[in-house]
Amino acid sequence: MSDPRVGLAVTHRRYIPYSHAHYAGDLVDGAYVLGLFGDVATELCVRTDGDEGLFASYSDVQFRAPVRAGDVLEATAVLVRAGTRSRAMEFEARVVCRGRPDRGESAAEVLAEPVVAVTASGTVVVSAPPAADAS
Repeated sequence: MSDPRVGLAVTHRRYIPYSHAHYAGDLVDGAYVLGLFGDVATELCVRTDGDEGLFASYSDVQFRAPVRAGDVLEATAVLVRAGTRSRAMEFEARVVCRGRPDRGESAAEVLAEPVVAVTASGTVVVSAPPAADAS
């Protein structure tokens, strides 16, 4: 019997301020995106289990394209497996808007096709369900 929670997805969008630029070229470090993955994983656990969950591990993290200050990122978590207490998720972060300083200090554009910047797999553990009331 398949779990009806499998396939549920949560997506957040976030503008990346210039204060988060960490490297030359206004690049943002990879840990920033992993933090976003933690946020969407938390919401997914709340929606599926009524519990925030606790990240156990990431696997197969792939940094595929640069993330820069001035970008708008879309981070998605999809539940791919639900065990008794563990939840396996797939993550993807896409750049959907990008700053265009070559066109002006505050110029930006919506990308015709989002750029997949980071992908990952992860496992989250949720608290055991409360015991049935014995009264």
